[in-house]
Amino acid sequence: MKKIIFATTNPDKVREVNMMLEGSGVEILTMKEAGLDIDIEENGTTFEENAIIKAKTVMELTGEIALADDSGLEVDYMDGAPGIYSARFLGKDVSYDIKNQYIIDQLKDARGKERSARFVCAMAAAFPDGSIETCKGTIEGLISYEQKGWNGFGYDPIVYVPEYEMTTGEMTPELKNSISHRGKALEQMKEILKRKLR
Repeated sequence: MKKIIFATTNPDKVREVNMMLEGSGVEILTMKEAGLDIDIEENGTTFEENAIIKAKTVMELTGEIALADDSGLEVDYMDGAPGIYSARFLGKDVSYDIKNQYIIDQLKDARGKERSARFVCAMAAAFPDGSIETCKGTIEGLISYEQKGWNGFGYDPIVYVPEYEMTTGEMTPELKNSISHRGKALEQMKEILKRKLR
């Protein structure tokens, strides 16, 4: 079993990723499990740049393959905000309940397609030989008029996916993982890891 360190302190994210990589011969560890206690400054201007910064930092500190993702919500009506600032939007310690309600309030006059938004996930893998591979996944949706569903985390309760007639917060973990931005990026990353670990 190949161990790969995921540059995150978020156990929910690692659980989701391990679920999706089941049967691939890879086990994902959090930075904490790998004995790393660092705060990586994400000063990139895109999701991809931030993912590379995190993966590279962890790989250089451990000498192991490191994975990182940077993901967030882009709301078209808000000029793409919160975007790369999704986690820190309105302040680092502000609950998602408040962030989600704020976004709903900002879109009070938006109707139909004006409410378009997407989850974006850029993923990077940094390898001990210095090479870096990246990929990206998105899931398109609309900002709902109210928060619905508590299955996911973060902005899941406000992103409504028309094809499924529900928010990502109302989806079962299996359904969400099969269509999510992180799921799509991971599918591509799985192929990259297969190729690189041969």
